[in-house]
Amino acid sequence: MSVLSGKNIILGVTGGIAAYKSSILVRLLVKAGAAVKVIMTPAALEFVTPLTLATLSKNPVHHLFTEEGDTTGVWNNHVELGLWGDLMIIAPATANTMSKMVTGGIDNLLLAVYCSAKCPVYIAPAMDLDMYKHPSTQHSFEKLSSYGNIIIPAGDGELASGLSGKGRMAEPEEILSFIEEDIEKQLPLKGKRVLITAGPTYEPIDPVRFIGNHSSGKMGAALALEAAQLGALVTLIIGPSHVEAVHSNISRTNVMTAQQMYDQVFNHVDKVDIAIFSAAVADYRPQSVADQKIKKKDSTLTIELVKNPDILASVGALKKRPFLVGFALETENELEHAFAKAEKKNCDLLVLNSTRDKGAGFGKDTNKVTIIDRKKQTTVYETKSKQLVAKDILNEIIEKIK
Repeated sequence: MSVLSGKNIILGVTGGIAAYKSSILVRLLVKAGAAVKVIMTPAALEFVTPLTLATLSKNPVHHLFTEEGDTTGVWNNHVELGLWGDLMIIAPATANTMSKMVTGGIDNLLLAVYCSAKCPVYIAPAMDLDMYKHPSTQHSFEKLSSYGNIIIPAGDGELASGLSGKGRMAEPEEILSFIEEDIEKQLPLKGKRVLITAGPTYEPIDPVRFIGNHSSGKMGAALALEAAQLGALVTLIIGPSHVEAVHSNISRTNVMTAQQMYDQVFNHVDKVDIAIFSAAVADYRPQSVADQKIKKKDSTLTIELVKNPDILASVGALKKRPFLVGFALETENELEHAFAKAEKKNCDLLVLNSTRDKGAGFGKDTNKVTIIDRKKQTTVYETKSKQLVAKDILNEIIEKIK
């Protein structure tokens, strides 16, 4: 899966012959899983049609502050467009457009969006050889780079003028690879290995019954996806759950019981840098499991339970262990119990939530957590989606392991 999957990308197209390649670039970006919105300069309309780019991007193409023929007063909000993007690509970028980007000249929608964008901006120059070599163009490259923009090197080859040399826009495949590699090398968990447990465990009583809980695995799946998107290689060990966590960086192992989860954890824990135990592991299991379905005979049934291995405590007791994150779901005296658990189990961070918090707990799409560190310092977060909670947790981890 591409690092561009799920990203919002603004593609700016300016008025150069290389604009015909923009349609290929849009197709590659969409195929990589990105959402693409195209903004064209008026001059770009001479080289490629908005209909082509709108069809490929599956979004309307913008090229005016107000759409042609519009009498309603509705206008294209350049600020809103600029803030929408996770990154912006200007390809092709003509010498004229780059000069205006340097000086802040805003005479079209694309330049207005560029000046409003808060995201990384990639620039793929395209022009003839002499124009490319001109001191004013070289000055534009230097100034745009100093502003934090990333220049995608132009290639050598045959140019529209018939000359051959520097100035040819990088091919769409090269642009895609350049951006992916640039993003990957900046990912904060690049090269890290992360182990995550998720979901419930089911402890069998007989062939058809079990002891379990209502954990859905959503929180652990969100953590796995976020860690993978941050560059980590993730081992996800998950109990019975229909939740998906699909990413090329995620290796998933399905388990049923606490003992199976324990065994899988210890197959991997010595190879990882970070371990996050978000699974709701059953504390006890039946001492014996009936071979056949237990028939209803008496008015009561006694099942003797024995303790399951404590995965978090066992990893916390290792002399050489990964950065350790535990989870605690409490129903009363939350902080007191959480402090005790974090210390007893040797956690670097402990994520606490309470059944009394609205929007928190098993099976929900949201969560409300408090993160506790070794010094008993607490950070309380508001109720939010589990995807955003996963971001908060991983940001805390990244800050601690710097």
